[in-house]
Amino acid sequence: MGLIDRILRVIRANFNSLVSGAEDPEKILEQTVMEMQENLVQLRQAVAAAIASQKRTERQANQAQSTAEEWYRRAQLALQQGNEPLAREALTKRKAYQDTATALYQQVEEQNNVVTKLKKDMRTLELKITDVKTKKDIYIARARSAETSARLQEMLNGVDGTGSLSAFERMEDKVLQLEAQTEAMSLSGNDNLEQKFASLEAGSDIDAELANMKAQLASGAENPQPKQLPNSEN
Repeated sequence: MGLIDRILRVIRANFNSLVSGAEDPEKILEQTVMEMQENLVQLRQAVAAAIASQKRTERQANQAQSTAEEWYRRAQLALQQGNEPLAREALTKRKAYQDTATALYQQVEEQNNVVTKLKKDMRTLELKITDVKTKKDIYIARARSAETSARLQEMLNGVDGTGSLSAFERMEDKVLQLEAQTEAMSLSGNDNLEQKFASLEAGSDIDAELANMKAQLASGAENPQPKQLPNSEN
């Protein structure tokens, strides 16, 4: 299993813990990003080591090829001097170095494939980290919002008939009753006051009428007039 597969397995395990609610969502997300960054550091180190090994193998291959070419020139020189046995030995040496160079070049090609894959995995992981960081902020904000909503819901659920809301409603009813009583007392006081003034005014009218009647009686006593009874026939 490759490094990326192991990283993804860790991420899935962390998010499974997040879904199960066994741990703090924000802590899980932060830990996931931290682990991914640590894996990225290791992956970068692996890429650097693979590149260094590739370059070292490539230098060895070039050196073996150069040595093979040198033995070929020696074989030519020996043959030109008429020393065929020496030329054969030189060609034998040349072949050995050529075989070594060929094997090393193959190894360089394999290492190049490894380096290419590691670089691709590294870029993939970098993109995943960037994506996870963005989603992490979103998920943390959503988690905090959900937690706040849950706490608010708990507060609202805790406010029952005997709770704070009921007490508030009772106090509101009490205030309304007091206001109604005050208004009723005010209206009653105004009615009493109106009645008193009405009584005073009625008393004044009666006194005036009584005085008038007394004056008329006094005047009648001084000038008595015969009182005519109504005609029963009419």
